[in-house]
Amino acid sequence: MSYCLNPHCPKPENPYEVKFCRTCGSKLLLKERYRAIKPIGQGGFGKTFLAVDEDKPSKPRCVIKQFYPQSQGANSLAKAVELFNQEAVQLDELGKHPQIPELLAYFTQENRQYLVQEFIDGQNLAQELAHKGAFSETQIWQLLNDLLSVLQFCHARHVIHRDIKPENIIRESDAQRKLVLVDFGAAKSATGNALNQTGTSIGSPEYVAPEQMRGRAIFASDIYSLGATCINLLTVRSPFDSYDTNNGTWVWQQYLKTPVSNELNRILNKMLESIPIRRYQTVEEVLKDLNKYSQVASKPAIAPKPIPQSPPNSPPAFVSPSPSQLDRELEEMKTQFMGNNKPQPNKIQPQNATPQPSSKSKIDEELEELKAKYLGNNNP
Repeated sequence: MSYCLNPHCPKPENPYEVKFCRTCGSKLLLKERYRAIKPIGQGGFGKTFLAVDEDKPSKPRCVIKQFYPQSQGANSLAKAVELFNQEAVQLDELGKHPQIPELLAYFTQENRQYLVQEFIDGQNLAQELAHKGAFSETQIWQLLNDLLSVLQFCHARHVIHRDIKPENIIRESDAQRKLVLVDFGAAKSATGNALNQTGTSIGSPEYVAPEQMRGRAIFASDIYSLGATCINLLTVRSPFDSYDTNNGTWVWQQYLKTPVSNELNRILNKMLESIPIRRYQTVEEVLKDLNKYSQVASKPAIAPKPIPQSPPNSPPAFVSPSPSQLDRELEEMKTQFMGNNKPQPNKIQPQNATPQPSSKSKIDEELEELKAKYLGNNNP
């Protein structure tokens, strides 16, 4: 099917092979190559369509974003135009990264602006949470490892995403199952004096850092939003509901299905510090702690030495000695004990030395008791 992109068309569905809408006559191919198939999203600034690139032999799928703001206010319209243009600029500046959708085209057609980007096939984390329930600690460690490297890439290019939340993180459905950060419409350049300028608050309130609410987003604002995303995935609750406003403290740990380690607890709480200077300032700081704690958590315990097993049909490991064998062993023990009492050659004995008794010595008695103890178990 081909889908007409004229917002006012009463019947936008068309057969696949036609090039012009049978209802309104609008051209169905953008730039003579991108054909919309069906709408997949709509927001205040426009609509999103699943499409195919007819110019390539494999006809790969892509996404068309059409700028069509619903708000009529002049200020709102100006902000919408700015954000739409900004997404194209940011995606273009970021180049190609395996976890960021690639910008394919940006143009105007029939007085409407369009952005075409790579299609990411998969579910976003909000959908995954709804279908599978709360994330485990292991999943959160993996999520942090995957997404912090993406933020590191963005921040190195002076781009602050400003709208990190479960809906904007897609897990690909292919074998690699990697996480992709999407929707750079709210992204902001942090070059020059931009970080010192107060702007409009952008982002989803539940996940936005306090300083960003005041229009002063910094790199650490993305770190805060990623931390808020993690506690949402762990608790299946809005971050708003995991914060005690009366005491100004996070209480997300109270709503966990399964407690998490102290290491993850420390990292998330530092990511969620409301005062920016107390929060991780850079992604590198978070990664340093993440790697340190991960090594502690993954360090293997010292395994006990294996107990040697007797091969099948072999005699038991312990066999009671026979009386004659025991006599020999006891005699050796006696020799060891008594050896030091033998007179040494050329050694003068003291005149008052007491002669050894002819009866059994104390050692003989103890050895006889030891012999009786061993042989006693063999008595019928």
